[in-house]
Amino acid sequence: MGKAFWGLLTIMLVALAQGSAPALSQSSTTGQSGFPVPRFVSLKSDRVNVRVGPSRDHRVDWIFVRAGLPVEIVQEFDNWRRIRDWEGAEGWVFHSLLTGRRTGLVTPWEAAGTTPLRADARSDAAIRAELEPNVLVDVDSCEGGWCSVSAQGYSGWIDQTRLFGVYPDETFD
Repeated sequence: MGKAFWGLLTIMLVALAQGSAPALSQSSTTGQSGFPVPRFVSLKSDRVNVRVGPSRDHRVDWIFVRAGLPVEIVQEFDNWRRIRDWEGAEGWVFHSLLTGRRTGLVTPWEAAGTTPLRADARSDAAIRAELEPNVLVDVDSCEGGWCSVSAQGYSGWIDQTRLFGVYPDETFD
């Protein structure tokens, strides 16, 4: 094999080790954990260090300080998970600081306005509450473009496109 092949292979391996390899596909694959990648999970603790690389030897880039926030796992390396938050920031977190509990943030990309929490999974259903941006909700299930959620003593249905923490048209119970 020629020098060009080995050079390209070296570049790809370095990019993978640094976590900056371009995504080859938007489809889900199975990670080292046996779970799909990408997938949404939530933070288990009120203090989660996000590192620039997959080890404790890498510096802490920032710290999450709110348990339950949804994050997307985009890569796995050993017991480390590369996560992405709603703003697109990425970093590495030790797997035990994450949980499979599904949560969502209501329209974190909006500065104002509200999102209706409805009694049924229909746009004409009665409104139980109006949720402001960045309200953290527990997501129980999603189907047909609607998610069953609960937060702050309220439960109901929310338009799936109004949440960060679930994929468009994702269904689960």
